[in-house]
Amino acid sequence: MSYFDELAYQYIGGEWRAGSGSWDIVDFNPYDGEKLASITVATVDEIDQAYRAAERAQGEWGATNPYTRRLVFERALRIIDDRERELGAAIIAEVGGTHAKVAFELHLVREFLREAIQLSLRAEGRILPSPVDGKENRLYRLPVGVVGVISPFNFPFLLSVKSVAPALALGNAVVLKPHQNTPVCGGGLVAKVFEEAGLPAGLLNVVVTDIAEIGDALIEHPVPKVISFTGSEKVGRHVATVAASHFKRTVLELGGNSALVVLDDADIDYAVDAAVFSRFVHQGQVCMAANRVLVDRAVEQEFTEKFVAKVKTLKVGDPSDPATHIGPLINEGQAEAVAAVVDRAVAEGGTALVHGTVRGTLVAPTVLAGLAEDSVALSQEMFGPVVALVPFDGDDEAVRITNATPYGLSGAVHTADIERGVRFAKRIETGMIHINDGTVHDEPIVPFGGEKASGLGRLNGDAMVEAFTTTKWISIQHGRSRFPF
Repeated sequence: MSYFDELAYQYIGGEWRAGSGSWDIVDFNPYDGEKLASITVATVDEIDQAYRAAERAQGEWGATNPYTRRLVFERALRIIDDRERELGAAIIAEVGGTHAKVAFELHLVREFLREAIQLSLRAEGRILPSPVDGKENRLYRLPVGVVGVISPFNFPFLLSVKSVAPALALGNAVVLKPHQNTPVCGGGLVAKVFEEAGLPAGLLNVVVTDIAEIGDALIEHPVPKVISFTGSEKVGRHVATVAASHFKRTVLELGGNSALVVLDDADIDYAVDAAVFSRFVHQGQVCMAANRVLVDRAVEQEFTEKFVAKVKTLKVGDPSDPATHIGPLINEGQAEAVAAVVDRAVAEGGTALVHGTVRGTLVAPTVLAGLAEDSVALSQEMFGPVVALVPFDGDDEAVRITNATPYGLSGAVHTADIERGVRFAKRIETGMIHINDGTVHDEPIVPFGGEKASGLGRLNGDAMVEAFTTTKWISIQHGRSRFPF
């Protein structure tokens, strides 16, 4: 039995069971169209059941010694090591990830589980002085209770674990809704790993469903206190609006329009390598991907020639082939949307230095140049293997162009002068930026998040404590207070 047969169910209160909706989400392999699974959607009633199961289980878990809680994550790590081949095969089949992408995703899953082990012990309190004689102020860090997690399709296993593991480690229970295109890698696999690792029933629940079935029930439900969402800006705005109207906190990791900037003193060969990876890793379906590559005119010709030559070497095809660099986009609709952006950019006067073909979900790389500043290819996130080359004259113009976007997630700058790079980086309106490296990075202890329309809040490290715990003030009067009446 494959993972897709075994996990094509809802996971509520520690039980695998079919949903009771009137229609199915059909899970397809994006490369060859093979049907992987059919999952009957969860209803509003099952959303309620999942949250109530989480609520019932959380109290005891929150009171469990954190040294005991961390054992679950240690076992989960061992399970991933033991099942690496099967997990990788599932990611290739459901997500269209290449071998390199699979290795990257599973490596980071392990790192975030290791960090969860440490997070179990990091909800530290404080004792503060008081101006009142005899009084002691204690601040406790307590679990928020139940966390709702909504994960995306591009790195489903990683981006589910990234919120689920720290929320559990800090004493919370979780209800996870994976993207409907990746219900197994983003939901079932996560539940299976934690179930086998000994996580008590009810603490992690997975509901596979769609807004067409449940509306906003996942966000509006009274039980969850925090909603962690990773996905598009449009949906993120809706999540934030609904959650705020119900006084819920949100952590939003949204889209980006990142720029990789090549200054006039950069190592060109190295910058080319960084730029190609930053744009084309996982077919460009990465929020941190470099949509735009900005190049100083002094090195524009050399960079462009070498960049185009390297892009032309990328192999497009079957993600199960270890030699493949670029596999399929998640579905044909996404492929058509990317192709439409390219067609419009060219129609508006842009030049395709490389014009990739589209065959089903396989989209070959496209390199655009000569775009007007208001081109759609420069103003929006392109979730596919398309990149825009933009020349500039001097650092000030590079800063202006880089910041000319409503997004601010990641970025990179290449220069031989590190301090020049730091000065440049400080001027960029983005949550993360890397000097002499790519734009796609995630590390478990470094705050991860964006500015502007790229999200709210931060994840990773101590930011997880901030996101998934609440502060309670308990004061103790050791003497006697004096009251005015």
